[in-house]
Amino acid sequence: MSAGTPQDYPEFPYPVTNYQEDNRGQYHFSARGGWINDVNAPLYYDGVYHLYYQHNPHGLRWDTMHWGHAVSTDLVHWQQKPIALEPGVHPGNLWSGGGVVDSANVSGLKDGDEDPIIVYSGTDGVTVFYSNDGGYTFKTYDGGRPVAVPQGTSRDPKVFWDKASGRWGMVVWSDHGGNGVDFYTSDDLLHWTFASRYQANWLFECPDMVPMPLDGDPSKARWVLSDASGEYVVGTFDGARFTSDWTQPQRFNHGQNSGDGSYYAGLTFTNMPDNRIVSMAWQPGNSGTIWTGNLTFPVEMRLATVNGAPRVLSTPIGEVERLRTSTQVWKNRVLNGGNAGALLDGVRADTYEIDAEFRIPRGGRSHFGFRLGEGKDGWYDHEVGYDTANGTLGGVPMPPVGDRVKIRMLVDRGQLEIFGNDGRVYQSLNVNFDSLPGGDTVELFADGRIHLERLTFHELGSIWGGESTLVDNLGGQWYSDSGVWSDATGGKKGTSGGDAFYLNTRGGGDFTYEADVRLDSGIAAAITFRANRDATRHYTANIDALAKVVKLWRPGRDIATYPLDVQHGRTYHLKVVADGPRLRVYLDGGATPVIDAVDDTIASGQFGLNVFNGTAVVQNVRVGPVS
Repeated sequence: MSAGTPQDYPEFPYPVTNYQEDNRGQYHFSARGGWINDVNAPLYYDGVYHLYYQHNPHGLRWDTMHWGHAVSTDLVHWQQKPIALEPGVHPGNLWSGGGVVDSANVSGLKDGDEDPIIVYSGTDGVTVFYSNDGGYTFKTYDGGRPVAVPQGTSRDPKVFWDKASGRWGMVVWSDHGGNGVDFYTSDDLLHWTFASRYQANWLFECPDMVPMPLDGDPSKARWVLSDASGEYVVGTFDGARFTSDWTQPQRFNHGQNSGDGSYYAGLTFTNMPDNRIVSMAWQPGNSGTIWTGNLTFPVEMRLATVNGAPRVLSTPIGEVERLRTSTQVWKNRVLNGGNAGALLDGVRADTYEIDAEFRIPRGGRSHFGFRLGEGKDGWYDHEVGYDTANGTLGGVPMPPVGDRVKIRMLVDRGQLEIFGNDGRVYQSLNVNFDSLPGGDTVELFADGRIHLERLTFHELGSIWGGESTLVDNLGGQWYSDSGVWSDATGGKKGTSGGDAFYLNTRGGGDFTYEADVRLDSGIAAAITFRANRDATRHYTANIDALAKVVKLWRPGRDIATYPLDVQHGRTYHLKVVADGPRLRVYLDGGATPVIDAVDDTIASGQFGLNVFNGTAVVQNVRVGPVS
């Protein structure tokens, strides 16, 4: 696709977006549409957090990297902004990089009232872009001439401030002589001098370099150097050279740390107003009909002495409190296999936070924890368990602190983040929580005797709120089973080359179900009822432009039809009254059903919408009692 000027892209962010797909995170950031991967240049400026990211707005796979852009005033609620760096407008391949706020204007790039925001990108040579409007639009410095060119293949520049030397530093990954990073220094953020190289086989892509106070003491600050997979070493930096006595790295995160896994390419925010060290990373593996990839929930990192050695601990930022909509607390319970499972009876949610502390009896052995998304027949989507015999949380080593074990979790629709013992374990996972009937429960289990000191359950709200244009009173969660469903002026639009269903988690047996249905092109549009969760079983009442009928059908049988010359672009009102095996279909508010049939194959199930081989818009979806 050819590029124009930034003004040619006023549609970004996308007009309206369906954030209600089955595994679409409700408080994990994802782009309105298209592909995202690495976090780029996260920074704070003048009351606003800026989050840039690798982005293909024109497809669901990696291709033609742009820099997407989102902003927030609280690090939790994000608003997508127009593309920041656009191929053809900005030179180079625009791969990953970092950024800084030039508050002292050492670059001399300031032109106006705003401090320059400078970002760095490019492979096999570092390219500089700068903004004089607070980080929303960028110009290219010096025509895109590289300001640093490491030997070998190189990419992913990250710039940092070194207070001790009073200079800026830049770390860039390259494969010259094997994996490692080159360090450069600068006084003006534009002219860079090679300083040193740190070689390490483990150190691959997207390096970050940040100083962290040890045990909260700034005078004991150490430098932490990390790579894309979240591996890190702790050491010292003398203004030119990084050194560490570690022979092997540790990990920030214990998920599947790869570009096709659940955690990759994290970066820390620069210019933070409160000196916190906050990181976000790419969470690959999640996708839907119009989006691919999301980011982890922001975590605060701190360097603490653990068993005599410095370790990076990670916990959710305190602003998670802004998402809490309700809270329940349990304290001082002795649990075992007989009573643990009943503790959370009646607790139902699909986006929530759990914070629990357990005391382990001396000499006792037990396995305890949480089973998430449990169904009536005993299945569950994921187990977060602690094994006292091996001292592991979810298979990750985590000895008790004294006799205590703490488990904290952020559960979203397709994302699970686990924090153990105040951040000693941090694990990001992709789990497709169905968000379907029976899949929004959580069970506490205990094999053996355990003492629950406290358990707090917070239901968490969505950061998106009010995005859907579909008007309905069902109250459940909508999700796309097949086809492409999006919000459009006038309702929910579905497009498919075959049968496609948009289903709600709410279901029923006897009811009145109705909606306005408009077939814009193709063959048929419909309302669906008594469906199972993947719509392999259902009843559907449609308007069929090819057969010129209103039709009631289920897989394997056309139950009844009514002649109708269906017109494309015209809105029809369909109403179904389901009363046991008797199924009546009404058209356009008529008092007499156009179809009155009996079929006893399916007694109950979920509500939904349907389009067949075409495009349709459905609106004003209502369910009520039998009338």
